[in-house]
Amino acid sequence: MNGLANKSVVVCGGATGIGAATAVRLAAEGALVTIGDLNLDGARETAEKITAAGGAAVAVAFDLAGEASIEALITRAVTEYGTIHGLFNVGADLSPETVGRDADLLEMDPAIWRRTFEVDLLGYALTCRAAIPVMLRGGGGAIVNTSSLAACVGEATRPAYAAVKAGINALTRHVASRWGRDGIRCNGVAPGMVMSETALATMSEDFTAAGLAATRSNRLGRPADLAGTVAFLLSDDAEWINGQVWTVDGGATFHD
Repeated sequence: MNGLANKSVVVCGGATGIGAATAVRLAAEGALVTIGDLNLDGARETAEKITAAGGAAVAVAFDLAGEASIEALITRAVTEYGTIHGLFNVGADLSPETVGRDADLLEMDPAIWRRTFEVDLLGYALTCRAAIPVMLRGGGGAIVNTSSLAACVGEATRPAYAAVKAGINALTRHVASRWGRDGIRCNGVAPGMVMSETALATMSEDFTAAGLAATRSNRLGRPADLAGTVAFLLSDDAEWINGQVWTVDGGATFHD
């Protein structure tokens, strides 16, 4: 891909799954990667995998729910590589204590909504706020936010998760509209059922079988499927793509 070599990219949530696969792919394309994650050991493993292959990466302890932590991550990337050209927001609170208790409205716990909003949406807004001024000083940059099919399919549960993912779509379009003419591109990816480490640990065989049955593909998703899409959207090859949310789901859904 064009335009990723020697570009500084921050991955917010790169210890495992889609974030880790994307960090590795970006580094393979020549990017200089700063990997932030609450799971610092996992972020270090991703960084070590990159450096062992000859790439450049650093791991940073990072909490999407902490404004100071977000600022520190961006500062570290600038200190390490001089600037920021790209930002990939992929982190979310998918713990059983949060998403596992995201019940329908009659059973809802407002604390679950607050936690989901704070991490999965406000955290993205704050990372964008921290990164955009750095990008503007350098003449522009690219942001990719991770949404979800949950934003539009209308599940019977997980309304807080679905609501914040819809909010991420709105946030993505806001950034593209406000700073697009200043050289900032902001797009989103909406994954279908991707069999990451978290998914493999939490999804039942019946659930995954139902997911495959609903997919117009012969397999479920892999983190690498998203990694390639995100790397493209962050690259110069996607220079004329802005404000879009791309569905990457193996054909599970169709959109005009």
